[in-house]
Amino acid sequence: MTSRRRFLQSGLLSAAALGLAPATACAAGDGMAVRKDSVRPRVASTWDFGVGANQSAWQALQAGGSALDAVEAGARWAEGTLCNSTVGRCGYPDRDGVLTLDASIMDGDGRCGAVAAIEDIAHPVAVARAVMEKTPHVMLVGAGAQQFALEQGFERHSLLTPEARAAWEAWRKTARYSPQINAERAGMPAAARPGNKQNHDTLGILALDGQGRMAGACSTSGMAWKLHGRVGDSPIVGAGLYVDNEVGAATASGVGEEMIRNAASFLVVELMRQGRTPMDACREAIERVVRKRPQASRTLQVCFLAMNRDGEVGAFALHDGFVYAVCDAGQREALLQARSVYPGG
Repeated sequence: MTSRRRFLQSGLLSAAALGLAPATACAAGDGMAVRKDSVRPRVASTWDFGVGANQSAWQALQAGGSALDAVEAGARWAEGTLCNSTVGRCGYPDRDGVLTLDASIMDGDGRCGAVAAIEDIAHPVAVARAVMEKTPHVMLVGAGAQQFALEQGFERHSLLTPEARAAWEAWRKTARYSPQINAERAGMPAAARPGNKQNHDTLGILALDGQGRMAGACSTSGMAWKLHGRVGDSPIVGAGLYVDNEVGAATASGVGEEMIRNAASFLVVELMRQGRTPMDACREAIERVVRKRPQASRTLQVCFLAMNRDGEVGAFALHDGFVYAVCDAGQREALLQARSVYPGG
């Protein structure tokens, strides 16, 4: 299996080679924009595992699915096929040793659904879509979310893996909680620290389909060793995810509390509504976070990924290290490096 380091190198090189590519190819890295002379289906996802999520999303689009189908397929891949300490079945638990999952999904027409702190259900994003389509509500949480999932035919499974339990047992020896940039996995064993392929954050995925419809989804197990019941930004519409067919879509990764405090993904979309490019909108939202909490911003990572209705993709981060993946008919595996407010910080 290709190592994460090789994968990153090859993906980033591919992105650099696409610096002046037309709209039928993936977006160029480092904030460069996709040309707008034609609008084609496109998918963008956070982090290096976004490449795999994009592949599943693209298959859904090729099969005639909508943007909503695509983002659900991409998030389901991350929840079920990927084994990562921050998303889905291999996620790290809270400080009580309980694995809880959060997810949201949103269509560009304003419909949305979410679940938070759900236990023992393998595909929270699918439950979130069921909340959107089969209830008058937007969010269900905890035991109520699980009850609804079981009533809808989802199966209950214990999702805490032996590896995640071992990491939790190791953490309990010190019970030290100190989130790290690009690694909201405080106190984890060396094998899971920054640079390890198992260590990243939320899967956020955005899609534009052939009919010009947009959609987005988020899925995460949240911060490791969090207080039981803690919910981050991922299932909160407007914080971790926001989509508007008239403008574009945005998703966030990093420390969720900062996204909640700033209604961050909604902010990015509104900045695009005012005429900013996706990258500029992401950058301005990051700068607002810094202005409000300048001291905290030195130690916490905040990342945004956005796509406008023309398929132009952009991203920005508070600190170095945020990568994202973009996929369309011209390129399937581009992995791009986002610019940051504190390069090298």
